[in-house]
Amino acid sequence: MGEQDITVSEPYERKLEALDRTLAGFGRVAVAFSGGVDSTVLLHAARRVLGRECGVAVIADSPSLPRAELVDARQIAAALDVLLEEVRTGEGDDPRYRENAGNRCYFCKAALFDAMGEFAAREGFEVLAFGEIVDDWGDHRPGAMAAREYGVVAPLSGAGFSKEDVRRYAAEHGLEVADKPASACLASRIPVGTEVTPERLLTVERAEAALRELGIRVLRVRHHGAHARVEVGADELEACQGMVPQIETRLIESGFESHELAVYGQG
Repeated sequence: MGEQDITVSEPYERKLEALDRTLAGFGRVAVAFSGGVDSTVLLHAARRVLGRECGVAVIADSPSLPRAELVDARQIAAALDVLLEEVRTGEGDDPRYRENAGNRCYFCKAALFDAMGEFAAREGFEVLAFGEIVDDWGDHRPGAMAAREYGVVAPLSGAGFSKEDVRRYAAEHGLEVADKPASACLASRIPVGTEVTPERLLTVERAEAALRELGIRVLRVRHHGAHARVEVGADELEACQGMVPQIETRLIESGFESHELAVYGQG
């Protein structure tokens, strides 16, 4: 990646200049939007450089998207004064997605990019973009493979933006997502090899929504049949251990029978 490696080491200001140059070269761009910090920063930058009519957000609405995240995405788009297109995606109808064999994200992103492509062709958006950053390069990302195959560009990683850079950009522009914890689709809570079904996704969504009411900020509820692995931030573990009865009650009400507490990102 020679050239990109040099870009990564550049000062933040140079990366921002590179991002703006890239965006300025687009005609009209449709941004794959989730409401997370990366896609919000890309959307804001597109809106800032290209103007309201030339940058639009496209969010995939499916059972893997929590309703609360959809509400948040709508509010963020409104705050940025950008158009938000909600497209229904049918990845759940694809047996290869449901099989969850380790490449689930490829079929999910392919469904999104199909829907985005149809919208873009209909409305005259020449470029499709998504919020990949350089931190993503070392991960197994089937979704990035789908992006390459569909010709979806990644302006942030192309300009060398890291997680630290997008957080800085968000803070400097007063974006409400500046300190928002990383999030992922509900299907990521289902172990590889376990079929992704609407019922399992709904069980996870209900459980996480119920636990967030207890004030837990960093949270993943992993679906292991009747057993839930509840992963929380390291700085929240002690408080959660003191709330075990409340956690247990809410998990049972959501459809689980037992649970364990763990630190997110460990094990």
